[in-house]
Amino acid sequence: MGTTKEHIIKSYDDELARLTGELVRMGELAVSQLEAAIDVVERRDERAAQHVVGNDDAIDLLEQEISHDVVRLLALRAPMAGDLRNVFAALRIAADIERIGDYAANVAKRSIPLSMAAPINPTSGLAHLAELAASEVREVLRAYRDRDAERAYQVWKDDVELDDAYTGYFRQLLTYMMEDPRNITPCTHLLFMAKNIERIGDHATNIAENVWYQVTGEPLTAQRNKRDLTANPEMPKLGDRGD
Repeated sequence: MGTTKEHIIKSYDDELARLTGELVRMGELAVSQLEAAIDVVERRDERAAQHVVGNDDAIDLLEQEISHDVVRLLALRAPMAGDLRNVFAALRIAADIERIGDYAANVAKRSIPLSMAAPINPTSGLAHLAELAASEVREVLRAYRDRDAERAYQVWKDDVELDDAYTGYFRQLLTYMMEDPRNITPCTHLLFMAKNIERIGDHATNIAENVWYQVTGEPLTAQRNKRDLTANPEMPKLGDRGD
């Protein structure tokens, strides 16, 4: 009897480790997509941008495979409370990573019409936002892989840096638009691209909250200083169109 129980536990642990590895791989792919999207923005390369957009299907496929793995794990192993946290965290984290991939693809899509306009100086500011977002995602993936609640909490707190950078960039673009009407079209594309990158940071904090709950069994209830000041009623607000 004991041997059977040990076998079930080992099988569950093995499957959970495999699931974790798949999620980390999916997350790294999403970050690579973001970095590739920024690269095509800077190179003004329409063909490469289309390639980045097409690669989003691979992330969507991985999410579907992970969802199937989670269902199989639930059906075959019937995990108890603590183990259920691991399983459901994986499901939620997969959904957040899929959205991160979507936002990276959106950046690449927007780079195509942007490349048809004359180059403008603020384009380079996107790279800084993307570096902050990519760092957040990579850190939270490490936290998930290592079951490190404190690292997850640090990512959750540090998202304010991306919010501040986004707000500053937003104001810079508005200034360019007011100075010269010819800047309105390219700056509008950049505004939506920047918003997509800021949303990637929000999904990284979602993952951080799930890691915290997975490890501690408690929700992350501290107040985070969310500093996306573009939501100020005195400033124009960009909707999350997900296009």
